[in-house]
Parts: sequence; C-alpha cells; structure tokens
Amino acid sequence: MSTFSLLVSIVPHDRGEKLTSAAVQAGCGGGTVMMARALAKTNLAAVLGLGETTKDIIYMVVETRQKQNIIDAIVNATLLEKADFGQLFSLDVSQMLKTGTITPLNDKGEDAMQKECTRDMISVIVNKGYADDVMAAARRAGAGGGTVINARGTAREDDEKFFGVHIVPEKEMLIMVVEHDKKAAVLDAIRDLKCLREPGSGIAFASGVEDFTLLGKKNA
Repeated sequence: MSTFSLLVSIVPHDRGEKLTSAAVQAGCGGGTVMMARALAKTNLAAVLGLGETTKDIIYMVVETRQKQNIIDAIVNATLLEKADFGQLFSLDVSQMLKTGTITPLNDKGEDAMQKECTRDMISVIVNKGYADDVMAAARRAGAGGGTVINARGTAREDDEKFFGVHIVPEKEMLIMVVEHDKKAAVLDAIRDLKCLREPGSGIAFASGVEDFTLLGKKNA
C-alpha cells in the first residue's frame, strides 16, 4: 500500500469547509475545495431540467496510516445532515511531491496489491458544453449521476492564435463513480461519441475507488 491516499468528497455547495475542518482536527494538513455542478441521475430528469445542483468537491491528500481516522471524523461530522448528503471515497497516490521531495515507490518499484475495488471513478475531459452528452450516454450504460468541474486546456505550439495569443479551449471535467462491473460498458458507451472522435477533443480514464461512503444521516 502506498504512503499517501487522495480523499475525494462531494457535498452541497458551501458545505466543503465543514468537512475540511473535521479532517484537519483529525490530522489532515488541509485540502482544496472546488465548485462544480452535479448532473441529474436520469436522462428524463435532465430533459425536464430537474436534479442539477451546485456542489463542492474537496481533494485532500493524507497519509494512508491516518486515512481511516480522517474518514471517521468526516463521517461523524455529517451524521446530522440529511441522508445521501454527499459521497466520500479514496484513491491511491503512488508518489507524492512535497516541499521538493518525491516519495519513493515500495521496494519492488511498484505499488503493493490494493484491496479489491467495488467501484471506479471515471473521469472524462471534453470541450465545454459536451459533458451533458457524455453523461447521457453513460446513464444509458448504467451510470447514475455525475459531477462537472469547469477547466481549460493548455496551449500548444500548433494551437490556433488570435492576435498572436494562443486560444486555449475551455473544458469540462466530468467525474462519475460507477460500480466496477459497469465500468467497461460506460467507457464503451462514451468512446464513440462525436465529441470524443477528433484528436485532442477529449480524454477518459478510470481509477479504482476505495473506502466509498455515503455521507449524512444513516438509514435505520
């Protein structure tokens, strides 16, 4: 197992500080809060304009030996919130650059075998305006909702220029957590979309998810 883990939390907008405060008290060094929008869980709701909300996404890199204590602190801090208040899961961090030092891999030069993951995080980066198309295709393959973060591409030498300035296209990053046995179907559903056919138009990748937890009040 690696020395560090990435904790990812998705909660309603302006509630991210509640999680980071609990995490810091449990030993976390801090986190990064990004504003995003959550897409509807069904195509019908999306067509009707229902189910889209504003979210906070919190990234916290923590030492793996402290991970469970931090997770427990976040879960306890949200027990009085409504059911399905948010999601919390972790991803393995194979190497970490901190104050100029890169942590080494284990003795075998690779990560130790991870515990079996039952869910995967699929990340899709596309040109702005196409995340909803990707989400619609993913839903048909069995995915639920997703969360979109606004982003931008990085300029290259051959990018189009306007008055000598590189035109950097705006992007959207769509994050979906799906059950492991649905991952292949979701990726197959989105790979042939028109918005992903042209070179440089987008990219998709998947990562195994650990410690998946629903935050908020627990059902009896």
